[in-house]
Amino acid sequence: MALLLALTTPIVQAQDWLPDPALVEAAIAEQPGVRAAMRRTDAAGAQARARAVGPHEFEVSAIAQERKIDVDDGTERYDEYEAQLGRAFRWPGKVALDRQIGEYGISASELRLDDARHEAARVFLKYWLDWLRASEQSAEAAEQFESLSRERTALARRVQLGDAAAKDLDLLDVELAQADATRLAMNGALVDAEAAIAHDFPTLPLPERVPALGDPQELPETPAAWVNRIVQRSHEIGALEADAMQADALAARSRADRLPDPTLALRLMNDRGGAERVVGLVFTMPVGGRHRSALASADGASAAALHGDAQAKRREIEREAEQAVRKVEQARMQWLAQQRALSASDGARKRMRRGWELGELSLAEWLLAERTHRQIALAEASARADAEEARLGVLVDSHELWHAD
Repeated sequence: MALLLALTTPIVQAQDWLPDPALVEAAIAEQPGVRAAMRRTDAAGAQARARAVGPHEFEVSAIAQERKIDVDDGTERYDEYEAQLGRAFRWPGKVALDRQIGEYGISASELRLDDARHEAARVFLKYWLDWLRASEQSAEAAEQFESLSRERTALARRVQLGDAAAKDLDLLDVELAQADATRLAMNGALVDAEAAIAHDFPTLPLPERVPALGDPQELPETPAAWVNRIVQRSHEIGALEADAMQADALAARSRADRLPDPTLALRLMNDRGGAERVVGLVFTMPVGGRHRSALASADGASAAALHGDAQAKRREIEREAEQAVRKVEQARMQWLAQQRALSASDGARKRMRRGWELGELSLAEWLLAERTHRQIALAEASARADAEEARLGVLVDSHELWHAD
């Protein structure tokens, strides 16, 4: 029972800032690449049925002729005909190999369909995190702009009252313009992120209220467990291995073809107007030569090459999985550093502002602290999204997220 629960219970629960998994999976199913892979799976099924039936069909031939025989008192004419019905037959071993070839083809196409869904899930994850990242940064930039706008209004009032110099207002106007440029850039990035989701995933509407991106979490279990899970569930590796096994069966089929398929036919003849009638069996057997042997050797070499491709892909997936799992902790540590920098910057800018209000510091010093804080705040929002994207990427690659199977 414990093992059953371990197999059926999700390792990681979905977060509030992620959309409904059912909506995501439905949107993924509508992707052009996924739909194309579904049609290729249908084609593989049809090809498997064709192989199971075999390429040989019944053949009918008929000859009608008139025979003339010169005799002493003239010419004798006879209507004659010849008909033949035949069909080639596969040897029993070839029938089994053809079924295996078709089955491996179906397996490979189904795995590539799953891989198409997986790639669509990875694309959606990137789009979704780009949108959350842009939303966080846009909100931060807007808040910073509004804060500086209020400072500008207050300073303008002090200048009117003669309590502040006009040059300070000029400096603040420059800083406000820079903050406005940052705000517009962040808004543009947000519009682009929303447009990307609307264009490529039109069936998944964005929520009216942008969900808040929480603090990055750690992956449960060991890094080795996640690497192993990603490799074992890789559709790319499975598809190439299915290709290699199909190639093995094709090579065996080519070797079997060195013994050609025979043809058996029923032959009927009616000669001399029915005076002579013949019923017979016709057995035809091609003689295999070097051409068939060369094809068998080529198919064997192709199968060996595909096994090499599968091994190379496994190494590639293992390396990428190790990097992806390692990146989760690295990205989280970077976010923690940015978070500490943000906290320190917030305290520093508050003290600088207080120093400027008391006349202990110049406006330029306070504005420099404000500018630095804005940059750190935007970097922290980006680092938080990067860390969650790295973690969720591992969940997608290990099929723990947005994979119904």
